[in-house]
Amino acid sequence: MKIIRHQTPAGPAYATLQPDGSAREITGDLFGSFRATDKVVKPGKILAPIAPPNILAIGLNYRKHAEEGGKGVPERPMLFIKSTNSLQNPGDPIELPRKLASQEVDYECELAVVIGKTCKNATRANALDFVLGYTAANDVSARDWQMRLNGGQFCEGKSFDTFCPMGPVLVTKDEIPNPNSLAIKTILNGHAMQDWNTSDMVFDVPALIEFLSGSKTLLPGTVILTGTPHGVGYARKPPVFLNPGDTVTIEIEGIGSLTNPVVEERV
Repeated sequence: MKIIRHQTPAGPAYATLQPDGSAREITGDLFGSFRATDKVVKPGKILAPIAPPNILAIGLNYRKHAEEGGKGVPERPMLFIKSTNSLQNPGDPIELPRKLASQEVDYECELAVVIGKTCKNATRANALDFVLGYTAANDVSARDWQMRLNGGQFCEGKSFDTFCPMGPVLVTKDEIPNPNSLAIKTILNGHAMQDWNTSDMVFDVPALIEFLSGSKTLLPGTVILTGTPHGVGYARKPPVFLNPGDTVTIEIEGIGSLTNPVVEERV
């Protein structure tokens, strides 16, 4: 099932996309019991498919990405947090920070995992039982704040407003039986910058869920960003960073395309 979250006069609502392009209303609790009805709806503005309680992100989780940055493969998943204010809808702009200015804002295509029910101390064997589905995300990163201006701590450079575009759909796990066999790419102004496969992950999706749920609870709706492949802007020679007027598209096999324009923050 491909699920969208869209704006209605009564607030955000969910619908499922049909093969003919129409949408049907979803009733119930997305994190409990829900179903698609026969009621055809005309979607309003498309929103990020989830409003997550937490966004957990993993660094250096693709082998060739670790290599391009001159760093070794980590012994265990490298966790950092993106604050929930960074969430952005499909089609809405990525804002380049100007109050806390950054001149080194980068793109990162990522497969996002959405946890569907309370999860603690999962095992590799049952980890995927806790997954509701998958979506595409752009882990937008201010490299200067990430690497130099905040003591080497990632969260500031990862958590500016609009720095986590997500969507356009949430694809339930039955349609993606193996999340570690998906083509994934970033297209910047029509040019493919990242073009790889999730099979290159150091820690696959079950391993990440097992680790992240160890001795801590993953709440329903928690989003896990699973890392990015090689081809990021800061590792290029010369570096390529986002500028006003750019357009960034994240494409993931079986999910679709997430596109956002780039603008300057108004201060």
